[in-house]
Order: sequence, then C-alpha cells, then structure tokens
Amino acid sequence: MPAVRQPFDEPCPQLLVVHPVFLSGRSDLGDLGSARSWYGSAIRAARSAQDPLLAAYQAGSLAQFEAHAGNGAQALNLARSALRYLGEQRPAVADAWMCSVDALAHAAIGDRRAADRALTRSRAVAEKIAHEEPPPWPWVFHFDANKVAACRVTCGARLGLAEWVLGDDVEALASGHAKQRALVVLDLAAGHLAAGRIEAAFALASRALDTGLQYRSGRIVERSRAVRRSLSLTSPPKVVRDFDERLHGVYL
Repeated sequence: MPAVRQPFDEPCPQLLVVHPVFLSGRSDLGDLGSARSWYGSAIRAARSAQDPLLAAYQAGSLAQFEAHAGNGAQALNLARSALRYLGEQRPAVADAWMCSVDALAHAAIGDRRAADRALTRSRAVAEKIAHEEPPPWPWVFHFDANKVAACRVTCGARLGLAEWVLGDDVEALASGHAKQRALVVLDLAAGHLAAGRIEAAFALASRALDTGLQYRSGRIVERSRAVRRSLSLTSPPKVVRDFDERLHGVYL
C-alpha cells in the first residue's frame, strides 16, 4: 500500500511567500538582515518552482523594501528583475504596483524626472484594474489612485519636494493600515518642513509618533527622529521642544 503523503512533506513555494506586512514587522524590530534573508529564500523557491508570478511578487517586494531603506540602485535592479519575471502580459495590478516601486527606487537615488514618469504610469495603469478579470495569485491585493498618491508623497519627501508631498495629502492618508498611515504622515511632516511650516510639521510628526509608541514600532520612531534631525535651529519653537521631550528616552 503506497504511503500517504502528509501535508507539507515537501517545500511548497506558496508557503514561502513573504508578505510586506511580515517585512514591516521585521523592520519594526530592526531585523533588516533577517528580512532580506527571508526574501532571498522566497525568490529562490519561486524560481525553483518555475513560478514567475510569485518570483516577480517577491522580487518587487524586496525592491520596495530596499527603496524605503535608501538603497536606490539595488531597488532598481530588483524591480527590473521583477518585470522580467512578469513578462509583457502582466496583470494591471502588478504593472501599476511595480511602477510605484520603480518610482520609489528612482526617488531614493534622487532622480525626480524618472520618479515622476513612473508615478504617472502607475496612476494610468491603476485605472485599468477595475476593468480586468481578477488577477492571479499572488497579485490579489487592492491597488488604486490612493496608493499612488501615498507613493507620490513618500517620493516627494525623499526628494525634498514640498509640492509633491502637500498636493496629495488627503488621498494618501486614505491608504493602508495604521502604521503605514503613520509613515505617510511623517512624509507629510517632511513636506511641511521643506515648505517652512514648522508648526504644522511637528503637529503631524507628533501624531505619527503616537501611533509608533502605541504599536511599539521602531521604524516609525526612527523615522520620527529622522524628521527631527532634518531641522536645525539654535532656538527651536515650543512644538519642537515638546517633540524632543517625547522622543527622549524612547528605545524601540
């Protein structure tokens, strides 16, 4: 009588999907090396399984992570790999999302024009998603104009472009879960600082810091510190001193 194969006797590429929420959790813990290792394993498993859609998803997710970490050149290389895996007949949701990742990567290396082109394409392709059949796994997530707006805000903050950050603030804040929104709020704060609006910037940064402390998110707290470091004044106003007092002694 043949042996009955038990579930999970062999590695299954679907089990090695590393979701961006998991990556965010590792980032919150400061465990960036572990996150990269998980993604590398997932990409290799998808290649071995000859699953180009899964390989593209994982490579794109790692590209997004590297872009947020400021490693623009590496992010661009990973994004190009993801597009090669996808091929020409790619689902609209995959195309739109990959364009947003490409924009983040270009912003990380300071290329405003390329980031703008990628964002424009992302928004245009996102409009086609509703008219397509449901995308194949693993591209089963929501992506719309609000997601593009949030990406534009983040790119604007990285590039120091107040007009990008402040132009899409309402749409951007409609995107993502609480921790993602807090990071967008910090990008908005950076935009206000670039425009010289210190009071507004630190009112927003304080709001985001509340979320970071509530969720014990080291990533949000460190981004809050980065916003603070971007302002250098010999006599900071009270809103900034209050923010400094709240950050003092926070270790996550």
